[in-house]
Amino acid sequence: MKKKNIRQPGKLQPKKPRPLARTPADGAPDPYGKKTHGKGEMAAILGFAGITLSEYQLGQLWSYHNLLRENNTRLNLTRIHNFTNMVEKLYVDSILPGTLVTLPSPMMDIGTGAGMPGIPLKIAFPETRIILAESRQNRVAFLENAVSLLGLQDTPVYGKKIFPRCNLPVAGIITRAVEHIEHTLERIQGCLAQKGLALFMKGPGCTDEIEAAKTRFSDTFRLLQDIAYTIPHTSHQRRLVLFERKSAPLWQVKENIMADDRLREIESEQNSTFKDIKKLLTPKGIKKEAMALVAGKKIVNEAVSVFPERCAAWISSTEHEPPSDLPPHIHWYLLTPRLFREVDVSGTNSPLITVRVPSPGRWAPEDGFAQGCTLLVPFQDPDNVGAVIRSAVAFGVKRIILLAEAAHPYHPKSMRASGGAVLSAEFLMGPALHDIPPDLPVVCLSGEGKDITQYPFPPAFGMLPGIEGAGLPQPLRKNAVSIPIGPDVESLNGATATAIALYEWAGRQVEKR
Repeated sequence: MKKKNIRQPGKLQPKKPRPLARTPADGAPDPYGKKTHGKGEMAAILGFAGITLSEYQLGQLWSYHNLLRENNTRLNLTRIHNFTNMVEKLYVDSILPGTLVTLPSPMMDIGTGAGMPGIPLKIAFPETRIILAESRQNRVAFLENAVSLLGLQDTPVYGKKIFPRCNLPVAGIITRAVEHIEHTLERIQGCLAQKGLALFMKGPGCTDEIEAAKTRFSDTFRLLQDIAYTIPHTSHQRRLVLFERKSAPLWQVKENIMADDRLREIESEQNSTFKDIKKLLTPKGIKKEAMALVAGKKIVNEAVSVFPERCAAWISSTEHEPPSDLPPHIHWYLLTPRLFREVDVSGTNSPLITVRVPSPGRWAPEDGFAQGCTLLVPFQDPDNVGAVIRSAVAFGVKRIILLAEAAHPYHPKSMRASGGAVLSAEFLMGPALHDIPPDLPVVCLSGEGKDITQYPFPPAFGMLPGIEGAGLPQPLRKNAVSIPIGPDVESLNGATATAIALYEWAGRQVEKR
């Protein structure tokens, strides 16, 4: 396992130390009224566990042990008081992970408390940069003094709580806290680098935790190792569980995209780029910019993977996961949550993307209809336009003609209702509904027409649903067909009726094969 190269966190230097309580010498009474054991006995217990420290390192660990005992009554740093148990369960247990895997650096010890495993690990592996993260301020003061008095270099204390939006960059985290693995993985998503390691020091009964974490974070983390071991010469069973980060955190994605000058952070509604994005919420803006907004997690991801050449910009909030594997031509606009809500009119609360809108050709009645079914769309409601386009693509309609009355197919509501089918459809612009000649082979949908189940579809024809409210022009009603429905309902929604009619037509084509 290779060490990770990562930029160093800044501004985390220890504060000026405050005096600690007196450190007892070898053999002096301890705060509990018992004889303090000697440094040699500590070295012997470490040796039994296969851990050999230099005289200097042993001195550091001995001083840490005494600092811990002297301040334990006041700060409640540990409930373990027996000397042998302290060495085995605190110091040996803290150091052993460094003998089982190569430690990433910098590495953050989350919920370090009195400094474990961070301080013993730093003493045993001084080349590793270790950040001690602890939010309880009385323990922060203890840690800052301990780091200074033990002479630990490159061991800053981070006195704040770690939460998902915290962007302190690290190549690894380690914790021996009791928090569930999945909760910790959630908290470190803003900090841990891509391919960074999360090391969990656990007891033997953590299988359910591991499985829950694998299920919840299958997209962002993978289980790398699950090492079962016993603290040597004891009955204490342990597991070292390693998860590797698959995705990249916000700070890392920003660094990569900033290197290509593709990131723009937008905080003001007066920003010209933000104004251009808002224009895409209206048909006029879509036509002028020849761009459209795509919303919905599934649709956005499909647009990037299936139509990458049409995608122009990824738009997200600082509350979202950063984009991963964006094609190099796509820009990233990072908005404040307030600004993002202004453009997320569908309320998806997931990233948006802008796509280029192709310029449609023109269709005139004298052009006639190609073989098969051509759909004429008159709907003024963008939801109905999107829904009917979705049905047309699903049932194999090759040509979709947008009449003059129709809402823009790339309107945000149309796009959403189409489930992304708009991106796969080809459009032609047609005349107004009243300009469709009655002598064309147009099959019109009406509640008063012939039973569609008995109607013989022509080899080449146009299907025309009635417009909302006005219905069909009188001259076109002679070719109307209807869908049989119960007497309790007057009529079907136009988009729904079209879907049923297209299903009927498509089924006939299958029967002919």
